[in-house]
Amino acid sequence: MSVQFPEIRKSHRALIDRVPVFFVATAAPDGRVNLSPKGRDSLKVLGPNRIIWLNYTGSGNETAGHLLQHPRMTLMWCAFDGDPMILRAFGTARAVHPGDPDWDDLSSQFSPDPATRQIFDLKVEMVRASCGTAVPVMSYVEDRTELAEWSAAKSPEELIAYRNKKNLQTIDGFPTGLKQIVP
Repeated sequence: MSVQFPEIRKSHRALIDRVPVFFVATAAPDGRVNLSPKGRDSLKVLGPNRIIWLNYTGSGNETAGHLLQHPRMTLMWCAFDGDPMILRAFGTARAVHPGDPDWDDLSSQFSPDPATRQIFDLKVEMVRASCGTAVPVMSYVEDRTELAEWSAAKSPEELIAYRNKKNLQTIDGFPTGLKQIVP
C-alpha cells in the first residue's frame, strides 16, 4: 500500500540519509526515458520540499537535456536492508551550471570534485512511500572509486574536452544546456 505526502518527512529523510544509492528518472516529450542510478555523497535535502544533487561527468547527460524540454523529475530510494520501503519524490527540477548566479551557493553544499558537471535542484511537489516488500535484501560493500580516480587523473582541459565530446547533446540529439568550452 502506498501513501502520499506533500513533503519529505522525518521518516523519509532517515531512509534518504541511510541508503547509498538513489535513482533519477526524466523524460523529454519525445525520445527515450532516462533512468539512472546515482551514488557517492551527491545528494542533499535542503528542506521538506527541496533536494539538490551533484551530477558528475559521465558518458551522457540525458537528465539535463530532458529538463530543458520538460522540467519533471522523479527521484527514488529503496531500502535494501532493514525495514522495507520504496520512496519517490516527484517534482520539477532545473540544472544549475558553473557560472550560473546560484552556482556558488549550491556547490558549497558539497566537497569540491573535479568530476562535477552540474547540480540539479528539485522542487518536491509530492512524496510517495510504498512497502518495498518485493525489493531484495542486499548488503552495501563500498563506494566505487573509478570515477574519482579517472577524473583526478585528467587535467581541467582534458575534462572540458571530454564534456565537449560526450555531454553537449543527449542520445536523442537534444541540447543539454552545457556550453562548449574551448580549452
